[in-house]
Amino acid sequence: MKWTIGRKMLASYLAMALLTMLASSYAIFRLNNLNSLAHRIINDDFTALETARKAGDTLLAMEGAEKRYLILKDEAIAQLFRSRSAELEGQLEQLSTASPALASLLRPVRDAKRRYDGLFAMEQEMIAQGRPEEAARASSEEGRKILEAMTSGVRAVQRKMERTIDARLGEINAETLRAARVTMALTAAALAVGVLLAVLITLDISVPLRRLEKATGLVAEGRFDETVTLERGDEIGSLGQSFNVMMKRLKELEALRLDASPLTGLPGNRAIEEEIDKRLASGRVFALCHVDLDNFKAFADNYGYAWGSEVIKEVAKIMTEAAAELGGEDMFIGHIGGDDFIIIGDPERGRAVGERLVREFDRRIPAFLNEEDRRRGCIVSRDRQGNERSFPLLSVTVSVVTGDGLTYANPLEMAKMAAEVKNYGKTLAGSNVVTKEEMDGAS
Repeated sequence: MKWTIGRKMLASYLAMALLTMLASSYAIFRLNNLNSLAHRIINDDFTALETARKAGDTLLAMEGAEKRYLILKDEAIAQLFRSRSAELEGQLEQLSTASPALASLLRPVRDAKRRYDGLFAMEQEMIAQGRPEEAARASSEEGRKILEAMTSGVRAVQRKMERTIDARLGEINAETLRAARVTMALTAAALAVGVLLAVLITLDISVPLRRLEKATGLVAEGRFDETVTLERGDEIGSLGQSFNVMMKRLKELEALRLDASPLTGLPGNRAIEEEIDKRLASGRVFALCHVDLDNFKAFADNYGYAWGSEVIKEVAKIMTEAAAELGGEDMFIGHIGGDDFIIIGDPERGRAVGERLVREFDRRIPAFLNEEDRRRGCIVSRDRQGNERSFPLLSVTVSVVTGDGLTYANPLEMAKMAAEVKNYGKTLAGSNVVTKEEMDGAS
C-alpha cells in the first residue's frame, strides 16, 4: 500500500486520536481516584476526627462530673455522669462504625470506660455508706489511672485519624503530580501530529490539573482561603467541587480554633452559640448575661474609635478579672462584637460578675473621659444633622436571663429574651444589672 499524503495525515490523526484517548482515559482514571480520596477525607476521615475530639471533651465532662459528685454528693451530678458516659459510648460506637481500622485502638478505651463506670458506681456506694474518704482515695488512685488510659486511647485515635488525613492529602498530591506528568507526556507526543489539537488537549486537561495540584499544595500548607473554580460537568469539575468543600470544611474547623475576637482575645459568636447549646443540652440551670455599653456611639464619635477600642478592651479586662475571682471554673466570657459581651455561668455567680462589672466600670471608665466631660456630666457632640446635642456619659447595662434547657428551646430564643431585658435596662439611668424577673415585675 502506497503511503499517500492523505493516508499519512490519516495515520497521523489516528495516532494523535489514540494518544488523546490514552491521555484522556488515564486522566479520567486518576481523577476518579482523586475524587474518591477527597470524598473519603470529607465524609469519613474528618467525621471520625471530629467525633474523636468530641469524645475527648465528653471524657473531660465525665471526669468533672465525678469530681463534683465526690464533693457535692448530688444525685443530679451522678445522673450527669451517666449521661456523659452514654454519650461517650455512642461516640466510640460511631468511631468503630466509621473506621473499622480503629477497633484495636478503641478496645482498650471501651474496657477502661467500663472500669470507670464501675469505679463511679463503687464510689456512689461508698458515699452512701458514709465512706467519702475511701471514695476520694479510689478516685485519686484508680480513677486517675483509668482516665489516663482512656485519654491516651482517645488521643491515639485522634493522632491516627490526623495521620490518615495527612497521608491521604499526600496521596492526592502525589496522584495529581503523576496524572499531570503522564498526561502532559502523552499530549507532547500528540504535538508531533497536530499542534492545534495538542494545545487544546493540554488546555483541557493540564491546566485544571495544575490548578488542582496547586490547590492540593495549599491544603498541605494549611491555607484554606482560595477556591478552585472549574466550570465543568465532568470528573475534573466534580474534583474541583470536592476540593472546595474540603477547603471549606477545613476552614470551618480552623475557625473554631481561631474564633477569638482580635480586639479582646475573648471567644466569638461561634463559641458563644456552642456554649449556650451545651448548657441547654445539659439541663442545668444557668444564667445568660448580655452586656452592652450605653451611649458608646456618642463616646466613639467624640473621642474616636481607637479610644473607643481601648474602652472595649478595658471592659473585657474587668469582666475577665471578675470571672476569675467570682465565677468559678465553669464561667464563660465571650465577645459578640463591638460593645456587646456575653457572660454565661451559674446564676448567682453570673449575676455577681455582672454586679462587679457595673461597680468597676463606674470606677475605672471615667478615666477615659476628659476633665471637661467628667465635670459637665455629659458629652457635647453634633448629631448626624450637624446639631449640637448633649449625650449621657458611658454606662453599662447587664441583662440576666436564666434557663435550664426547658425554658428556651435554643440559643436564639434565649439570646432574644436577653436582648429584650437589655433594652428594658437601657431605659434606666446609669449602669444597671437587670433580670427578666425585674423587667416582668416592672411591666
